[in-house]
Order: sequence, then structure tokens, then C-alpha cells
Amino acid sequence: MEETRRYLNSIGIGEPHLAESEKRFGDGGQYRFEVPGIQKPGAMRALIDAMEENDVKVHRITQTKGIMLLTDTEIQEMVDLALDAGVELFLSVGPRATYDTSASARTPEGARIGYRLRGYDNLVYAVEDVRRAADLGVRGIVVYDEGLLWVLGRMRGDGELPGDMHFKVSAHCGHGNPASARLLQDIGADSINPVRDLQVPMLASIRQAVDVSIDVHTENPRSSGGFIRHYEVPDIIRYASPVYLKTGGSVAGHHGWDTTESQARERIRQVVLVRDMIERYYPEAVLSSGGELALPSRR
Repeated sequence: MEETRRYLNSIGIGEPHLAESEKRFGDGGQYRFEVPGIQKPGAMRALIDAMEENDVKVHRITQTKGIMLLTDTEIQEMVDLALDAGVELFLSVGPRATYDTSASARTPEGARIGYRLRGYDNLVYAVEDVRRAADLGVRGIVVYDEGLLWVLGRMRGDGELPGDMHFKVSAHCGHGNPASARLLQDIGADSINPVRDLQVPMLASIRQAVDVSIDVHTENPRSSGGFIRHYEVPDIIRYASPVYLKTGGSVAGHHGWDTTESQARERIRQVVLVRDMIERYYPEAVLSSGGELALPSRR
């Protein structure tokens, strides 16, 4: 296998080794916190209130049900909340196979399509979803389809979308190796969420191949395994930084869960648990100040 290993190394995909990552966010931080599954303004407001009450920093809030399921007023309210709190707001592309007329996407074998797009029209709809969010001030988009990511990256470069747009690839795309991560970075990803159950050496191999942030679930709902990785977090930071620690997922029943206000507060409790784990076992880890976040823009 040495010939293959040598070639992979020559194109920037080196054999993994557990060397501490020297890569950082632009402000020098190693890690940030992200809370996913905040679908509407009420839950977002409760989450921000709980952040302040617990004196905990969250850098990114992510909505996962789809831009097209939010009204303009709801999006504008979430943009304002994010700006006032100094947090990133990422909204998810709405069109996806499971919302489409696809029968295959609902079958055990066809589920491999995930949330990707079927046909030309759905690609157009997805771009329109992103354009609408951008017009309302959103600067963070969660993407589920590699082809769409390529189009959005081209649009950003051509001035069709704001130059400060950030694209985050969802774990639902199913990527888990350094070559796939490099491809995603090359076609426009600013943040990559690999599959949820990668072991620390696997995450380290991705870190060695890319410079963009890696988003790692610290816990998960039952529908995606239900596992909790709090004790692994110090090593995740050590070997995969810069990372977003996606925290609070075990509160949800499944992806797209409509988080209540009380559950939003429980998600912040999970952030506190992870923060305390870091301070106990890796106190020298540097929390990002968030000086160069992908903040929304007021209209």
C-alpha cells in the first residue's frame, strides 16, 4: 500500500497522526460553541436569555428545517436577535429530497440520497432560498448538496451573492474522510460538519487536509445514534482545532426537531456541561473571542 500512501501524501492527504493541531480561528481561538436546531425566533430568544443567565458564550445558532419554512418577519427577527447577541445565524437550505415528491427518499435504500436535490428545478429553488435569506441579511447557510455548494461558491465569487456569505456543509451529506473534506473546501465550504461518529484520529486526518473549521457534534439525538462525547471534547479540540462544538443535540428527538423555549434553555445547560469539561481537563484551550464571526447584516 506504500505507493498509494505516497501518492495521497503528494496531493495533501497525509497519513493521520495524533499531532496537536496548530491551526486556529482568525482570532487565535481553538474552539467555538454552536447550538443547532433552533427553528424559530421564540426558541432563539429563550436560548440567548439562557446564555446570559449562565454566562456562557455561544458563537453560532443554526436553524435546520429550511429557509422556506420561515416568514420574512421571522427571519428578520432572528437576524436582529443574532446581531444584538453577537452570534452567527445559519439558516438551512429548504428544498431537499425529503420535502420533494421523491418516493425513493422515503425508502431504506433510497434514503442514501439524504437531503440532496433532485433535478434542475429543485436546484433553482434552492438557490432562490439562499438569495432570499441573503436579501434579508443572513450570512450563514447550511448546505446539504455538493452541487449546490459548488454553484453557491461560484455565485459568491461572481458577485451574485454577498462576498461575506459563509457556507457550512451538513453532516447529512455523509462525508467522513480527508479527501472528501478537501473537495468540499475547494468548491466553497467555509465550515465542514463530517458524519457524527468519527473517532478522534479520523477527525485529525481531516484537520490535516483542510484549513476551514470542522463542526463536531458533542452529543446527538436518538435518531442519529444518541451518543454523548463530552469526555472526548478536550482531545477533539487538541487534535482538530479550529472546531465548532455542536452542543445540545441530545435534547432533540430527531433532526428538524421544533425546539421549544424550555428545550432551548436545556441546550444551554448542555453547553455549560461541555464548557466545564474543557475547563477541567484542558484549561489551556483557547476559546474564540468571536472577533471575526459571520454575523448577519441589517437590511
